[in-house]
Amino acid sequence: MTHSPYLVSGSELWQWRSHARQQAAAAEIPLAEVDWLLQAVSQLEPLALRLESFKQQARIELERSLPQLDQLWQQRLEARVPVQYLVGSVPWRQFELQVSPAVLIPRPETEYLIDLAVAVGEQGDLTQGDWVDLGTGSGAIAIGLAHAFPHAQIHAVDVSEVALAIARANAQRWVGDRVQFYQGSWFEPLEHLKGQLSGMVSNPPYIPRALVPTLQPEVANHEPHLALDGGEDGLACVRQLMSQAPEYLRSQAVWLVELMAGQANTVIDLLRQHGAYEQVRSYQDLAGIDRFVLARRR
Repeated sequence: MTHSPYLVSGSELWQWRSHARQQAAAAEIPLAEVDWLLQAVSQLEPLALRLESFKQQARIELERSLPQLDQLWQQRLEARVPVQYLVGSVPWRQFELQVSPAVLIPRPETEYLIDLAVAVGEQGDLTQGDWVDLGTGSGAIAIGLAHAFPHAQIHAVDVSEVALAIARANAQRWVGDRVQFYQGSWFEPLEHLKGQLSGMVSNPPYIPRALVPTLQPEVANHEPHLALDGGEDGLACVRQLMSQAPEYLRSQAVWLVELMAGQANTVIDLLRQHGAYEQVRSYQDLAGIDRFVLARRR
Protein backbone atom coordinates (compact mmCIF):
# COMPACT_ATOMS: atom_id res chain seq x y z
CA MET A 1 0.00 0.00 0.00
CA THR A 2 1.47 3.39 -0.95
CA HIS A 3 0.60 6.52 0.99
CA SER A 4 0.17 10.02 -0.38
CA PRO A 5 3.34 12.11 -0.10
CA TYR A 6 3.60 14.58 2.76
CA LEU A 7 3.65 18.22 1.65
CA VAL A 8 5.72 20.92 3.34
CA SER A 9 6.68 24.41 2.31
CA GLY A 10 10.27 25.18 1.33
CA SER A 11 10.64 27.55 4.26
CA GLU A 12 9.45 24.89 6.76
CA LEU A 13 11.94 22.40 5.38
CA TRP A 14 14.69 25.05 5.41
CA GLN A 15 13.98 25.71 9.11
CA TRP A 16 14.14 21.98 9.88
CA ARG A 17 17.41 21.65 7.98
CA SER A 18 19.00 24.66 9.67
CA HIS A 19 18.13 23.29 13.11
CA ALA A 20 19.35 19.79 12.22
CA ARG A 21 22.66 21.21 10.94
CA GLN A 22 23.17 23.05 14.23
CA GLN A 23 22.53 19.80 16.09
CA ALA A 24 24.93 17.94 13.80
CA ALA A 25 27.69 20.49 14.42
CA ALA A 26 27.18 20.24 18.19
CA ALA A 27 27.29 16.41 18.03
CA GLU A 28 30.35 16.45 15.72
CA ILE A 29 28.41 14.68 12.96
CA PRO A 30 29.26 15.73 9.36
CA LEU A 31 26.77 18.37 8.19
CA ALA A 32 26.47 16.54 4.85
CA GLU A 33 24.54 13.79 6.65
CA VAL A 34 21.54 16.11 7.12
CA ASP A 35 21.29 16.55 3.34
CA TRP A 36 21.84 12.84 2.78
CA LEU A 37 18.79 12.16 4.95
CA LEU A 38 16.77 14.86 3.16
CA GLN A 39 17.63 13.45 -0.27
CA ALA A 40 16.43 10.03 0.88
CA VAL A 41 12.95 11.35 1.72
CA SER A 42 12.54 13.93 -1.06
CA GLN A 43 13.29 14.55 -4.72
CA LEU A 44 15.59 17.45 -3.85
CA GLU A 45 18.86 17.65 -5.79
CA PRO A 46 22.17 18.08 -3.95
CA LEU A 47 22.68 21.45 -5.64
CA ALA A 48 19.27 22.77 -4.49
CA LEU A 49 20.21 21.79 -0.94
CA ARG A 50 23.67 23.33 -1.16
CA LEU A 51 22.39 26.63 -2.61
CA GLU A 52 19.27 26.49 -0.39
CA SER A 53 17.19 27.39 -3.45
CA PHE A 54 14.45 24.99 -2.26
CA LYS A 55 13.58 27.57 0.41
CA GLN A 56 11.53 29.48 -2.19
CA GLN A 57 9.36 26.49 -3.18
CA ALA A 58 5.71 26.71 -2.17
CA ARG A 59 5.49 22.95 -1.58
CA ILE A 60 7.87 20.04 -1.45
CA GLU A 61 6.82 16.40 -1.42
CA LEU A 62 8.35 14.22 1.32
CA GLU A 63 8.05 10.46 1.83
CA ARG A 64 7.78 11.09 5.58
CA SER A 65 6.17 13.83 7.66
CA LEU A 66 8.47 16.37 9.33
CA PRO A 67 7.86 14.77 12.79
CA GLN A 68 8.82 11.36 11.31
CA LEU A 69 11.89 12.88 9.68
CA ASP A 70 12.80 14.40 13.01
CA GLN A 71 12.42 11.01 14.73
CA LEU A 72 14.90 9.52 12.27
CA TRP A 73 17.32 12.36 12.85
CA GLN A 74 17.06 11.92 16.64
CA GLN A 75 18.12 8.28 16.19
CA ARG A 76 21.23 9.57 14.44
CA LEU A 77 21.94 12.08 17.22
CA GLU A 78 21.02 10.11 20.34
CA ALA A 79 21.53 6.45 19.47
CA ARG A 80 24.33 7.25 16.96
CA VAL A 81 22.66 5.06 14.31
CA PRO A 82 24.68 5.48 11.08
CA VAL A 83 22.82 7.59 8.54
CA GLN A 84 23.39 4.82 5.95
CA TYR A 85 21.20 2.48 8.03
CA LEU A 86 18.57 5.19 8.53
CA VAL A 87 18.21 5.75 4.78
CA GLY A 88 18.86 2.08 3.94
CA SER A 89 21.48 2.72 1.28
CA VAL A 90 25.02 3.91 0.60
CA PRO A 91 26.79 5.18 -2.55
CA TRP A 92 29.81 2.99 -3.36
CA ARG A 93 31.80 3.33 -6.59
CA GLN A 94 29.11 3.98 -9.24
CA PHE A 95 26.46 1.99 -7.36
CA GLU A 96 23.81 2.81 -4.79
CA LEU A 97 23.78 -0.22 -2.48
CA GLN A 98 21.05 -1.30 -0.09
CA VAL A 99 22.32 -1.77 3.49
CA SER A 100 20.86 -2.77 6.87
CA PRO A 101 22.38 -3.51 10.29
CA ALA A 102 22.86 -7.10 9.01
CA VAL A 103 25.77 -5.94 6.83
CA LEU A 104 28.84 -3.78 7.28
CA ILE A 105 28.53 -0.38 5.60
CA PRO A 106 30.83 -0.43 2.54
CA ARG A 107 33.63 2.13 3.04
CA PRO A 108 35.16 4.42 0.39
CA GLU A 109 38.65 2.94 1.00
CA THR A 110 37.38 -0.55 0.09
CA GLU A 111 36.65 0.75 -3.43
CA TYR A 112 40.39 0.56 -4.07
CA LEU A 113 40.30 -3.25 -3.77
CA ILE A 114 38.50 -3.29 -7.15
CA ASP A 115 41.11 -0.99 -8.75
CA LEU A 116 43.92 -3.23 -7.47
CA ALA A 117 42.16 -6.38 -8.71
CA VAL A 118 41.72 -4.80 -12.15
CA ALA A 119 45.35 -3.65 -12.37
CA VAL A 120 46.78 -7.04 -11.46
CA GLY A 121 44.09 -8.99 -13.36
CA GLU A 122 44.89 -7.20 -16.60
CA GLN A 123 48.64 -7.81 -16.20
CA GLY A 124 48.12 -11.53 -15.68
CA ASP A 125 45.37 -12.29 -18.17
CA LEU A 126 43.04 -13.21 -15.30
CA THR A 127 40.03 -11.13 -16.33
CA GLN A 128 38.04 -14.06 -17.76
CA GLY A 129 38.35 -16.64 -15.02
CA ASP A 130 36.52 -17.30 -11.74
CA TRP A 131 36.84 -14.67 -9.02
CA VAL A 132 35.52 -14.92 -5.48
CA ASP A 133 34.53 -12.32 -2.87
CA LEU A 134 34.70 -13.96 0.56
CA GLY A 135 32.58 -12.46 3.36
CA THR A 136 30.59 -10.50 0.78
CA GLY A 137 28.24 -8.66 3.20
CA SER A 138 26.28 -6.16 1.09
CA GLY A 139 27.80 -7.66 -2.07
CA ALA A 140 29.83 -4.51 -2.80
CA ILE A 141 33.11 -6.19 -3.80
CA ALA A 142 31.40 -8.92 -5.87
CA ILE A 143 29.36 -6.29 -7.74
CA GLY A 144 32.48 -4.16 -8.29
CA LEU A 145 34.32 -7.20 -9.69
CA ALA A 146 31.37 -8.21 -11.91
CA HIS A 147 31.25 -4.70 -13.34
CA ALA A 148 35.04 -4.51 -13.84
CA PHE A 149 35.40 -8.02 -15.31
CA PRO A 150 32.42 -8.49 -17.66
CA HIS A 151 33.79 -11.82 -18.97
CA ALA A 152 34.63 -13.34 -15.57
CA GLN A 153 32.40 -15.54 -13.41
CA ILE A 154 32.02 -13.97 -9.96
CA HIS A 155 31.27 -16.03 -6.84
CA ALA A 156 30.38 -14.54 -3.45
CA VAL A 157 30.26 -16.26 -0.06
CA ASP A 158 28.85 -15.19 3.29
CA VAL A 159 27.98 -17.07 6.45
CA SER A 160 24.93 -14.85 7.08
CA GLU A 161 21.68 -15.65 5.28
CA VAL A 162 20.34 -12.14 5.95
CA ALA A 163 23.47 -10.56 4.45
CA LEU A 164 23.16 -12.78 1.38
CA ALA A 165 19.56 -11.64 0.81
CA ILE A 166 20.77 -8.02 0.71
CA ALA A 167 23.77 -8.89 -1.50
CA ARG A 168 21.52 -10.75 -3.96
CA ALA A 169 19.13 -7.79 -4.22
CA ASN A 170 22.05 -5.40 -4.81
CA ALA A 171 23.65 -7.65 -7.42
CA GLN A 172 20.35 -8.15 -9.24
CA ARG A 173 19.89 -4.41 -9.49
CA TRP A 174 23.37 -3.59 -10.79
CA VAL A 175 24.79 -6.66 -12.56
CA GLY A 176 21.82 -9.01 -13.01
CA ASP A 177 22.72 -12.68 -12.62
CA ARG A 178 26.46 -12.16 -12.96
CA VAL A 179 27.22 -13.16 -9.34
CA GLN A 180 26.64 -16.63 -7.86
CA PHE A 181 26.01 -16.60 -4.12
CA TYR A 182 26.81 -19.29 -1.54
CA GLN A 183 26.11 -19.55 2.17
CA GLY A 184 28.97 -20.87 4.25
CA SER A 185 32.31 -20.11 5.88
CA TRP A 186 35.05 -18.78 3.59
CA PHE A 187 36.03 -21.36 0.93
CA GLU A 188 33.83 -24.11 2.40
CA PRO A 189 31.00 -23.95 -0.24
CA LEU A 190 33.47 -23.74 -3.17
CA GLU A 191 34.74 -27.34 -3.32
CA HIS A 192 33.84 -27.46 -7.03
CA LEU A 193 36.28 -24.61 -7.75
CA LYS A 194 39.44 -26.12 -6.25
CA GLY A 195 42.50 -25.15 -8.28
CA GLN A 196 40.43 -22.98 -10.64
CA LEU A 197 40.15 -19.52 -9.11
CA SER A 198 41.82 -16.58 -10.87
CA GLY A 199 41.43 -14.37 -7.82
CA MET A 200 40.24 -14.12 -4.23
CA VAL A 201 39.29 -10.72 -2.83
CA SER A 202 38.15 -10.17 0.75
CA ASN A 203 37.49 -7.48 3.32
CA PRO A 204 37.46 -9.88 6.29
CA PRO A 205 36.85 -9.07 9.97
CA TYR A 206 40.20 -7.66 11.15
CA ILE A 207 39.57 -5.73 14.38
CA PRO A 208 41.22 -7.31 17.45
CA ARG A 209 38.39 -8.56 19.68
CA ALA A 210 39.23 -6.35 22.68
CA LEU A 211 39.10 -3.24 20.47
CA VAL A 212 35.59 -3.83 19.07
CA PRO A 213 33.71 -2.28 22.06
CA THR A 214 36.05 0.76 21.95
CA LEU A 215 35.22 1.66 18.34
CA GLN A 216 33.06 4.72 17.67
CA PRO A 217 29.46 4.05 18.80
CA GLU A 218 28.18 4.08 15.19
CA VAL A 219 30.32 1.00 14.56
CA ALA A 220 30.47 -0.74 17.95
CA ASN A 221 26.73 -0.44 18.68
CA HIS A 222 25.22 -0.83 15.23
CA GLU A 223 27.42 -2.69 12.72
CA PRO A 224 27.49 -6.52 12.83
CA HIS A 225 30.24 -7.76 15.17
CA LEU A 226 30.49 -10.88 13.01
CA ALA A 227 31.95 -8.62 10.30
CA LEU A 228 34.30 -6.76 12.67
CA ASP A 229 35.73 -9.24 15.19
CA GLY A 230 38.97 -10.72 13.86
CA GLY A 231 39.83 -12.72 16.98
CA GLU A 232 42.52 -11.99 19.58
CA ASP A 233 44.99 -10.17 17.30
CA GLY A 234 42.53 -9.32 14.51
CA LEU A 235 44.13 -11.74 12.05
CA ALA A 236 42.26 -15.01 12.74
CA CYS A 237 40.20 -14.78 9.53
CA VAL A 238 43.16 -13.55 7.48
CA ARG A 239 45.20 -16.60 8.57
CA GLN A 240 42.32 -18.85 7.52
CA LEU A 241 42.15 -17.23 4.09
CA MET A 242 45.90 -17.60 3.77
CA SER A 243 45.95 -21.30 4.68
CA GLN A 244 42.86 -22.32 2.64
CA ALA A 245 43.42 -20.27 -0.53
CA PRO A 246 46.30 -22.27 -2.12
CA GLU A 247 43.98 -25.25 -2.69
CA TYR A 248 41.56 -23.07 -4.63
CA LEU A 249 43.80 -20.62 -6.51
CA ARG A 250 45.41 -21.57 -9.80
CA SER A 251 49.03 -20.70 -10.52
CA GLN A 252 49.63 -16.90 -10.57
CA ALA A 253 46.11 -16.23 -9.23
CA VAL A 254 45.53 -13.19 -7.00
CA TRP A 255 45.17 -13.21 -3.17
CA LEU A 256 43.99 -9.75 -2.07
CA VAL A 257 42.71 -8.54 1.31
CA GLU A 258 41.94 -5.33 3.17
CA LEU A 259 43.43 -4.83 6.66
CA MET A 260 43.53 -2.26 9.43
CA ALA A 261 46.44 0.13 10.02
CA GLY A 262 49.49 -1.64 11.43
CA GLN A 263 48.71 -5.18 10.19
CA ALA A 264 50.25 -5.18 6.71
CA ASN A 265 53.84 -6.06 7.68
CA THR A 266 52.72 -9.02 9.82
CA VAL A 267 50.54 -10.34 6.99
CA ILE A 268 53.35 -9.92 4.43
CA ASP A 269 55.71 -11.91 6.71
CA LEU A 270 53.09 -14.67 7.17
CA LEU A 271 52.47 -14.93 3.42
CA ARG A 272 56.21 -15.13 2.68
CA GLN A 273 56.72 -17.80 5.35
CA HIS A 274 53.80 -19.83 4.03
CA GLY A 275 55.58 -20.89 0.87
CA ALA A 276 52.61 -20.94 -1.54
CA TYR A 277 52.75 -17.21 -2.36
CA GLU A 278 55.05 -14.86 -4.25
CA GLN A 279 55.15 -11.19 -5.35
CA VAL A 280 53.79 -10.22 -1.93
CA ARG A 281 53.36 -6.50 -1.31
CA SER A 282 51.18 -3.91 0.42
CA TYR A 283 49.33 -0.93 -1.04
CA GLN A 284 48.27 2.29 0.65
CA ASP A 285 44.81 3.80 0.84
CA LEU A 286 44.18 7.50 0.11
CA ALA A 287 45.15 8.39 3.69
CA GLY A 288 48.60 6.79 3.19
CA ILE A 289 47.81 3.76 5.42
CA ASP A 290 49.12 0.34 4.32
CA ARG A 291 45.64 -1.12 4.02
CA PHE A 292 45.80 -3.80 1.31
CA VAL A 293 48.04 -6.82 0.84
CA LEU A 294 48.28 -8.56 -2.50
CA ALA A 295 50.07 -11.79 -3.37
CA ARG A 296 50.20 -14.28 -6.25
CA ARG A 297 49.82 -18.04 -5.98
CA ARG A 298 53.18 -19.64 -6.83
